[in-house]
Amino acid sequence: MRKFKCHRGTRMIRRKVRRKQRWSNRRGLQRVALGRTAKGEYADQRVFQALRAMRHGASASRAAQDNRISLRTLKQKAGAALVQEHPGGRYRATKNDPLLRPLQVPGKHGPVEIDVSARTARKFAKYKADINRALAGDPKALAKWRGKKIAGVQLITDVKVLADQADKGLLPYALYRSFSGGRR
Repeated sequence: MRKFKCHRGTRMIRRKVRRKQRWSNRRGLQRVALGRTAKGEYADQRVFQALRAMRHGASASRAAQDNRISLRTLKQKAGAALVQEHPGGRYRATKNDPLLRPLQVPGKHGPVEIDVSARTARKFAKYKADINRALAGDPKALAKWRGKKIAGVQLITDVKVLADQADKGLLPYALYRSFSGGRR
């Protein structure tokens, strides 16, 4: 029986095509929602934590190890958020990435879950901090958020409504109220 060997030129072409496909996938600017299974959501949280660590100076492998994921998983799930300057070089996390994060925004009748990008998530983090300041007793903390929307959801700026939701346990991040005895 005779074995057929693949011609060297054909192998080179295949290799170049694969390489081109790999890099074209990273350049895509479409928004990418990560897996939504229970196991997948837990891995997604660790990927986001690893990206945060990379943005604060950790290397890709150190960030992956600290968050108990492999570097391969980090590359697979956050490939659009990682940039490699040249082949074999270090990976760095971009400031804004196209990965969508699930967030719970307080709505009039309870929390509303939305998927947002990194930039919108940063805005929401500032809003969350102002909610906690308002629940701790600062009456002007939510003044700059009146009439604003995040990802199409109208933001609540009424401290009484937010305090009622915090008392019912609908605001999982309103921790300061219980320690400071904030007013209603």
